[in-house]
Order: sequence, then C-alpha cells, then structure tokens
Amino acid sequence: MTALQDAAMNSKAWPFEEARRILKRVGGKAPEKGYVLFETGYGPSGLPHIGTFGEVARTTMIRRAFEAICDIPTRLICFSDDLDGMRKVPDNVPQQDMLRENLQRPLTSVPDPFGEYDSFGDHNNAMLRRFLDTFGFDYEFYSATDFYRSGRFDQILLRACERYDDLMKVMLASLREERSATYSIFLPISPTTGRVLYVPIRDVNAKDGTITFDDEDGTETTLPVTGGNVKLQWKPDFGARWAALDVDFEMYGKDHSTNTPIYDRICEILGGRKPEHFTYELFLDANGEKISKSKGNGLTIDEWLTYASTESLAYFMYLKPKTAKRMHFDVIPKAVDEYHQQLRAYATQDEAKRIDNPVWHIHNGNPPESRMVVPFAMLLNLASVSAAKDKDVLWGFIQNYAPDASPEGNPDLDAAAGFAVRYFHDFVAPTRRFRLPTDQERAAMEDLLTRLRGWEGGLDAEALQTMVFAVGKDHGFEPLRDWFKALYEVLLGASEGPRFGGFIALYGVAETIALMEQALRGELAA
Repeated sequence: MTALQDAAMNSKAWPFEEARRILKRVGGKAPEKGYVLFETGYGPSGLPHIGTFGEVARTTMIRRAFEAICDIPTRLICFSDDLDGMRKVPDNVPQQDMLRENLQRPLTSVPDPFGEYDSFGDHNNAMLRRFLDTFGFDYEFYSATDFYRSGRFDQILLRACERYDDLMKVMLASLREERSATYSIFLPISPTTGRVLYVPIRDVNAKDGTITFDDEDGTETTLPVTGGNVKLQWKPDFGARWAALDVDFEMYGKDHSTNTPIYDRICEILGGRKPEHFTYELFLDANGEKISKSKGNGLTIDEWLTYASTESLAYFMYLKPKTAKRMHFDVIPKAVDEYHQQLRAYATQDEAKRIDNPVWHIHNGNPPESRMVVPFAMLLNLASVSAAKDKDVLWGFIQNYAPDASPEGNPDLDAAAGFAVRYFHDFVAPTRRFRLPTDQERAAMEDLLTRLRGWEGGLDAEALQTMVFAVGKDHGFEPLRDWFKALYEVLLGASEGPRFGGFIALYGVAETIALMEQALRGELAA
C-alpha cells in the first residue's frame, strides 16, 4: 500500500468515507462487469441548475477518492430522464403558450422554445453537457429516450411484466387509497397524441410483453412494453435503472430519502443489487426555499461563472454536503477567497492533511499554486472606492502593492479582477449605503487621518492594521469591531469589509487619506 493509499484509508474527508464503503461493497476487487459504476440522474424538465452540477461534481470527487485507494476501473454515467412527460411549463423559458400545448408529451418530443435543438429535452441535455464538458468531467451521457427506444431497457421491462404483481405490491403500499385505485408502474405513450398517459392498465400480458389500456379517445389499445412505447413511473424507473445498469453508487437529494427503500426493493425484485447511496441536503435560494428548475430560483451555472471561477463553485459543492446551504450571489466572494486560502495551505501540508483539503478533491490530487496575492473581497472594495469600469484600473493599484504581479504571471488574480468589477457593479453598487460618522467616530477618523499623513512605514499591511487597531483602542471602541464597522459604513458603504490595514496598503496611503477627507466632508453620504 502506498503512503497515499494508507492516508486515504484513514481520511475523514467525506469522499474517502464514501469510497471506502464502495470498496467494501465490491469486496476489494472488480465486480463481474469489470468496473465500478457511478451514476447521477437528471430530470431535464427545466434548465440545469447548480444542484445538478453539484451532483456530478460530488460524485466525481467520490469516484476519484475511490481510484486513489484501489486500482479497480470505474465509469460515471449521467442519466437524463428525458422520456418523462412535461408536467408543467417552467417559468423561466420563452414560448409559454407553445409549451402548454405540449404538456404531458415526452420532453424529447416537445419543441425547443429556444429554437436551437430538436426538442426541449435535447436543449436542456445540451446545456448540462456543455457545462460538464467545460469543467472537464469524465462521464458518459445516457438519454432515457435512447435507452428505452434502442432496446437496452427491454430485458428489464419484460421482467417488470413478469414480476408486475410484486412490483405493484411495493408501490401500492406507499400510495394513498385514491391514487392506488388507478396506479400502474407502466405509463403508456399514446400512439395517437404522443402524450405520456397516467391511466389505469386493463391487462399486463407477461407472455407477450404487452399492456392494454384505454387511449385518450377511449379506444382500447395494446402496446408492447419494449421499443419506447411505454415508460416506467419515476420511482420504479429509479430502481429499474439500477438493476439494468448494475449501478454501484448513486447520490441524490434529501427529498428522495424517504423513497430509498422503494428504489432498493424495485431493484432487487428486478434481479439487481441495490447500490450504495449518499443523500445530500438541498440547496436553498436567498429566501430559504428549495431551488427548483421550474421556478428558476437560486443561481444558475452560468450566473456563478459570470462572477467567479469553476474551481470556486466546486469548492462550494465540497463543503458539508449533508448541511443545507443557501445558494445565492452573496456566497460567491467568500467561496473564492476560501478556495485560495486552501490552495495556499496545501503547499505546506503533509500527505494526511492534503487529502483532507478540499482542493485535493477539486483537482484530483494535483491542485495548482494560488497566485491570488490580493483577496477577492479586497478587489471588490478596491472596485468600489476606485469606481473601476474594468480590471485595468484595479491592476494599477495591484502593481503598486505587489510590483511583481502581472496579468500574465497571475492569471487567477487577473480573472478575479475582472469578476470583481462585474460583481461590484451588479450587486454591490446598487446596495451601498454610506452614512456620516458619529462624534466618537469622527474624532477617531480625524486621529487616523493625522497618523496617516505622517506615516512613514510604506505599504506594510500588518503595520497599518496595528495602527488602525490602536486608534480604535485609544478612542474607547468596545467592542473594537464597532470601530472597523464604522470605517466600512462611512468609507465603503457596507457593514462588512476587509482587514483595513490591507485595504490601505492596496489602495494606497494617499488615496485612503483623500477618501477619508471626502467622507468627513459628507460627500460620500451625500
């Protein structure tokens, strides 16, 4: 066993804990199929949101952890349930009337409201794949439409006919009486209207592999369960997919957790072995509500990447997956800075601590060096006080503070500078609220001004911080954070901000003096 494997077998990082469970499942050797199969599911009823990305990112982290502790081959499948009928029209897409006319048709049979792909399902699948490809995930994409129509699901569907009563017994036990009266695991797709039908099934013929039902016009109709004529209800489909593909691991949100025994039993009845599961807490929007594809609330993948790097998003996904997290724009700056803090820490850590560091899992054991010599939060404040219209303005300050830094030598900092200007103008500027200082605050700020005018310590951030700290103490601020809060609210228009000594060092002593003089004249509050 290598040093890495030894450390990984004892790591408390959640990807390694899951990897060890999977290794135990397969008995430490490759399964009969020759590999361990990881799966993620996606319902393309709306535009992909960050929760969808998170599922693939987290599964990939577990997969890479598994590969670090053994030599068993792995595969990752991203499965899109795109044969599902469109049950409601998403709020955040065009051509609402056209989509309403196509309700209950399979998503891959609904025209694309954006006019770019053959169907709405194809559009949403492409949106997901585009980002997954951009991020560099190693996965295989499976479409339920192709899976059902190509015959790859036929064996399981025929087996579902044979074991229909056993499967129905599992499902009926979970349903209310009124629902169970008309429920069937099979959903026929009407040969006349093309809609997915939630109708009673008159007969299931195991010998012929057919079902009989009344079509929408009342005509008694018999269809083979194979060839894409029929799909399974979503709960049976979950377990049947596990059995058909011999899935070893799948994670899903907390809202699925009560259905896990159903999925497992369906899989077993159909001749499969239930996989290992991982249930994560849900993402919430700024109001604490669950993120929904149909509502379009919360952040989209593209929105996060407008203001920060993919690595910062992956870092956010790594953190405490079993804790519910609010997913809104305010979390972005913190995620960026914490990600780079972890990168810097990684360089000084031993093997055991490195594999517990989030960046090991984000970068598959080979994280880059952080070249962010200025924190993202500081760049935001710099954008604020300089009224920067582009990142070139910020670079003027950055290079005074760190002469060796450059856009070419610090590409992560260069990208962050551009993100910071964009984020400032879109989110910070509209919410800034400057105020005038109180008498105590004014006296302290005038004292700080006097000390800054006589400052001869250069751009030493720690020395400047010590001086600012001393001014607050001398003027009786208790707790001392009230002094720093006053500086932020009077000078930056926000209740929180950076280490103020670092801000002065970056912005410049003369520039900070001018800013404070403006504030004390009342010009910022005005």
